[in-house]
Amino acid sequence: MTMQITESATSHMAKIGAFNIHYNDTHSGAETVVMLHGSGPGASGWSNFSRNVQPLTQAGYRVVLMDCPGWNKSDTVVCTGSRSDLNAQTLAGLLDHLGIGRAHLIGNSMGGHSAVAFALANPERVGKLVMMGGGTGGPSNFVPMPTEGIKLIQALYRDPSIENLKRMMAVFVYDASSLTEDLFQARLDAMLSRRDHLENFIKSLAANPKQFPDYGHRLGEVSAASLIIWGRDDRFVPLDCGLRLLWGLQNAELHVFNRCGHWAQWEHADSFNNMVVAFLRR
Repeated sequence: MTMQITESATSHMAKIGAFNIHYNDTHSGAETVVMLHGSGPGASGWSNFSRNVQPLTQAGYRVVLMDCPGWNKSDTVVCTGSRSDLNAQTLAGLLDHLGIGRAHLIGNSMGGHSAVAFALANPERVGKLVMMGGGTGGPSNFVPMPTEGIKLIQALYRDPSIENLKRMMAVFVYDASSLTEDLFQARLDAMLSRRDHLENFIKSLAANPKQFPDYGHRLGEVSAASLIIWGRDDRFVPLDCGLRLLWGLQNAELHVFNRCGHWAQWEHADSFNNMVVAFLRR
């Protein structure tokens, strides 16, 4: 019988630079996979990747989920510069703390931006990259920016109500009928438990509206094998942003799910997990 991995059993805190950082760690595995979450209110590594940790662990990988500064149990921050670089620097410190020299990175949305920033600053420490719904910070050529989804996220940060949460989640995934009242309530509780994160995110946007700089002109510096996974129906970061990654990276391939929004690893979990494991094992 396979033992079920839980959030509480893998939960840890570490002092990384100026921040107390929360992370989850499954501890065992010949190679390490680090998962980096997105920027939505109430997000965490576990909430973003709850359907992916067990399959990757069963495939033999050590899985580490880092909660970025400003999310979940990690310290809050007013970020006046590049949040992508802040997250990358924090990840480098966490890997040092854990004695991990090199890791594969999986990043969703903000996590994709942070993975690219880490790869640019620490190329020798990256195995392979997997990015979903983020990675360059550049604009879409076809969809007005900010997109519908980003506007809804910002509205939710300013007014963290169940109504605004449901409006945002309705366009977050392709099929909103898969979202339960328990999921909504858990996400709302997570948001409201850290109002300092919500307030400081708004302060960060006021100090620097461009929290995720465009790395499009530097993508050619990234030599790591990269798997880009996108939802055809992503209303937060449009598909053509994924094509920019495919065009710019040295060694990349793209998979597009139809009937899929911004949360490919959750909406198409089984296919996603099989695809990622096969990619990492090559």
